[in-house]
Amino acid sequence: MNKRMNRERLNIGVYHLKPYARTEQHVKDLRDCGIDFVICMDYDKPTLDLFEKYNVGAIVSGIVPGWWGGDGHNAGQMAANNPIEKYAEAVEKFVDHPAIWAIDAGDEPSALDFPHYGKVMRYMDQHFPNQFAYLNLYPNYASVSQNNAVETVNQLGTPTYAEHIDKYCEYVGSDYICYDFYMYSASVTGAYENLRIVADAALRTGRSMWIVLQVNSNRPEEWISENQLRFQAFSSMAFGAENITWACYTAGWWHNQVLDDKGEKTEQYDKLKKINEEIRILADEYMKYRRVATHFVGFEGSEWMKAVKQEPITALNTGVFADVCAENGEELVIGQMVYRKETEDYALFICGADDPKDKAPKEYTVTFRADDRDVKAISNEGELALTKREDGSYAFTMKSSGGVLITAK
Repeated sequence: MNKRMNRERLNIGVYHLKPYARTEQHVKDLRDCGIDFVICMDYDKPTLDLFEKYNVGAIVSGIVPGWWGGDGHNAGQMAANNPIEKYAEAVEKFVDHPAIWAIDAGDEPSALDFPHYGKVMRYMDQHFPNQFAYLNLYPNYASVSQNNAVETVNQLGTPTYAEHIDKYCEYVGSDYICYDFYMYSASVTGAYENLRIVADAALRTGRSMWIVLQVNSNRPEEWISENQLRFQAFSSMAFGAENITWACYTAGWWHNQVLDDKGEKTEQYDKLKKINEEIRILADEYMKYRRVATHFVGFEGSEWMKAVKQEPITALNTGVFADVCAENGEELVIGQMVYRKETEDYALFICGADDPKDKAPKEYTVTFRADDRDVKAISNEGELALTKREDGSYAFTMKSSGGVLITAK
């Protein structure tokens, strides 16, 4: 269901554009930063008019009754507080605008509310013909239930995160799964496990995976680096992410946003613009393929695997690609991909995962085999030269936190 958001391309969004950052220049700067859409917009017609002018979409809040799981105390209470009748009233009052791509249906609900959310999302998709219903889920560091199935003072409402995602897929019929994970406020190893669970659920149920990442910081003395932005984006793409949202562009939560509280650009603006440009370099070719598996290559004994319920391998062999690894054993997260149409075209998306915290970035060599194939490569910096060695293998250099897409036709 494309509606106004073109789902054939990789879309990039942000959370929050506060009223102090809604002049025409602010909206132009937003577009120049590589942003396709804004989440948590209120219905502000002058700004929506500017969005339409600059081809920016809005996921608008305040149209339908809000719901947020919060600390879990309200788990299981959504149906009583937000019956379908309230959504019918909202539909009657709604005034459409071409810049409204989606209607915000809520944030981080408990699994105990998924049955009602399934009804709400179906109703919204039927009665907002030009928009889809947007819903974002908890990350895996939200609290789980400890006692029994009817306990409500927990966030996920299930004993495990995997069960939380399974319940979502059971009750909510969206064609995407969206969740947030703030790696540099949580952990790298937790991020990998969260990606694994959601990406595999998306594959299993035929949905696309959307993710919300951090451009701001939960500690005022820290600024997310360019390489940390890069690593979040490209590790997510190695798991097949088709929609990337950055939090937060203006004030929403935490510190060191892309714009300060006066609407002025911070150092995060140029960083984010650069990383979004790099995503775009890869995105068109990347979106011709879909992810079927993700592999952790070179992670044997790595601290980054502590929470991940998947065994690492020393080199990747897919039947098309063989002996894929970093020459000196650097860690790689590799997404195995197939062409979306029925052809014999295949791809790998490789994220350089040796330095996720940006402590000692470097450049290194990756090697692989792909016999009897027309092989090409592109990196986040552009077209990538492949060296054909005497033994028939290919080699190329990549950088820590970088992304490389290899296609074999």
